[in-house]
Amino acid sequence: MPRLSIIVPVRRVRGSLRECLESVLSQSFTDLEVIGVADGSPDGSGQLLDEIAAGDARVRAVHLADPAGSDSRRTAGAERATGDYLLFLEGTYVLLPGALQRIADRLADAKDPDVLLYGHLRTPFRGIPQPTHSLQLLTEFGDGEVCTLADRPELLGVAAVCWNRAVRRDFHLAGQVSFAPGQYGDQMYALGTLARAGSIAALPVPCVEHRQMRQLPELVEPEEDVSPADVVEQFSELFGALRTSPRFAGVHAPLFTLASKQLLELYAKVSRRRRRYVRAVADFHRDQRPQGHRTPGGRAGIRLGLLSRGRGAALAGLDAVLATRRGLLAAVLAGRERAARRLSPLYYRLQRLRPLDRRLAVYTAYWNRGVSCNPAAIHRKAAELAPGIRGVWVVSPKAAAELPPGIDHVLPGSRRYWAVMARATYFISNVNFPNQVVKRRGQVHVMTHHGTPLKVMGVGQYQYPAAAQGLNFKDLLHRVDRWDVSLSSNPHSTEVWSRAYPSAARHLETGYPRNDVFTTATPDEIRAIRTGLGIRPGQRAVLYAPTFRDYERTFTCRIDLERLSRELGEDTVLLIRSHYFHDGSGLGARASLPGLIDVSGHPSTEELCLAADALITDYSSVMFDYANLDRPIVVHAPDWETYRAVRGVCFDLLSGAPGDTPGAVTRTTDDLVRVFSDGTWNSADNRELRAAFRSRFCAFDDGRAAERVVRHVLLGESTMLPVVPPDERSPVAVPRQADAGSAPDDAPQPAPQPAPHLA
Repeated sequence: MPRLSIIVPVRRVRGSLRECLESVLSQSFTDLEVIGVADGSPDGSGQLLDEIAAGDARVRAVHLADPAGSDSRRTAGAERATGDYLLFLEGTYVLLPGALQRIADRLADAKDPDVLLYGHLRTPFRGIPQPTHSLQLLTEFGDGEVCTLADRPELLGVAAVCWNRAVRRDFHLAGQVSFAPGQYGDQMYALGTLARAGSIAALPVPCVEHRQMRQLPELVEPEEDVSPADVVEQFSELFGALRTSPRFAGVHAPLFTLASKQLLELYAKVSRRRRRYVRAVADFHRDQRPQGHRTPGGRAGIRLGLLSRGRGAALAGLDAVLATRRGLLAAVLAGRERAARRLSPLYYRLQRLRPLDRRLAVYTAYWNRGVSCNPAAIHRKAAELAPGIRGVWVVSPKAAAELPPGIDHVLPGSRRYWAVMARATYFISNVNFPNQVVKRRGQVHVMTHHGTPLKVMGVGQYQYPAAAQGLNFKDLLHRVDRWDVSLSSNPHSTEVWSRAYPSAARHLETGYPRNDVFTTATPDEIRAIRTGLGIRPGQRAVLYAPTFRDYERTFTCRIDLERLSRELGEDTVLLIRSHYFHDGSGLGARASLPGLIDVSGHPSTEELCLAADALITDYSSVMFDYANLDRPIVVHAPDWETYRAVRGVCFDLLSGAPGDTPGAVTRTTDDLVRVFSDGTWNSADNRELRAAFRSRFCAFDDGRAAERVVRHVLLGESTMLPVVPPDERSPVAVPRQADAGSAPDDAPQPAPQPAPHLA
């Protein structure tokens, strides 16, 4: 008898069924059976099911009379199942890698609960996978906790569907709740099993990818097309079935609140026979309302009160008034927006007639994503050395909500934004300002850049159309022509920027201001960062920070992180940092695995580098910054040939020549396990490579880059501070040395260095 029975309803899923079933059959956990239930689908899904079943003995094909309905397909599968637990999976969804093993492990840990809830990702049609509210709720569940719905009524916020839970088969067979027809049919089953369960466990890890399909109304099956009044009846039947359960009293109130809210939302979709629906809801409230239950306040509460009392006409009138009000407000807002769009260019033009404000600097980073990178380091140093020059940040509304206190800022397109852009003297950014920004005589634009280039940049992308992705090179050069100053952290960057962005801008070889902390950070600061990240004292922290691929939409992890973490043991923790283009999502389904910490949303890459004993990267510019710390770097490059051909590169990172390659090179997870297990990650040969790499690419990063920029640009000092050569600098403390007061045997051991000569 298998541990898990996976039941897959099969109808109109010809294009997705194979991938769905392969996602199950390819799982590392194999103690399972798959029961596919078809009912004469006209697209040939049943025949495909037979074909797959013929090739794998774990798959059973069941055929019902045409058409049976989704409820009958699920019920038939459950009746034929022999496993300890029932899992339902739609034919258009997929199980994520490793999902069944995690489910089986959690079931064992929880001592076979009645129900196990697990997380899922949602992928919109023509979209990318996204975390869900259900997943967030499950992450708040205590480790190892087993409860009932009465203990945790907030679990009703987890999506009420049958495909995000494992239900013990004996418990299922003893239940009074069955699947109902229509699109809400599995919701009734999900709510019923949750309410009756004597033990509920949670697995706060995405196990299913919910792939939303294109909506085609003409393909709605007749047996699935239930009326809103039918949904009211289904709720009534659910409550009736649950009344015999000894646990119903403890969950009656939250269940009723959920049903009332959903029936109110459904009212807006009722286009025919609305009076019948109102009467049905009123009857439901009369029959099922818990004693002492109070209607919530506010607008929704008023509407619910009218609906529950059968006051359909009054509710319709109120909705008409509210709709009129919303329409008027929308019209006013739209009018304001149209006026702003028309008047903003005029306002900006008028503001440019006013004199420049010599004490105003504008900062922005990463297309208004917040306060970070080189501009942030310059802003901090300016507050210290040039307090008379106030700084204003341009940030998006989302970033504005997350700003630390005291940061003066403007939103793009706002009235103050145009005033600041018109009158500021200094413009400091690591990307270009928009095309609409007009550079006035006397304004100074500082391009800080945001990394040493490995990949081809600027006009060099003309030869790589897949990387350029429609870049308008004429507009690019227009933006470049606004630059007065271009910062550089090494001679290599100066050469590349000169040919990538041909302009009259002066190249200031100051070093990168964001890298100053790699020289100035104290052991106490490093210890605080590691503690904040959850790194134990003495634990080896390895940062994995890959770059994005121009030819991929989402973050693709090219390492088996679960295996790497397991092989390296509890004394090592992996910090996973996906590129900011991926909106802070790095680990996905692996988010709760031991030994892994997702730091994709952390605001400071510099802090993550300070916390890490070693870096794994591919082609990200973080390697050049991290080299300042003189700690081991491992280049994991499984797709180097593809990246080089599609994106274009400035030098051969994998040549193995001193100055090109910063350390060990790996192509597979096996390689990574080996280099971190046998000491190659920090071998003498790789320390020599790192020294040459550091000498080439960290030439000007001596801890005073921000000061050079402020003194030269904002204060007008003509003499630049001298640069301390790399071999005369003292790297900051090794993280575990900061933790323990002395370096462990396998910690990076830089050669003794004389104290820096700071001018």
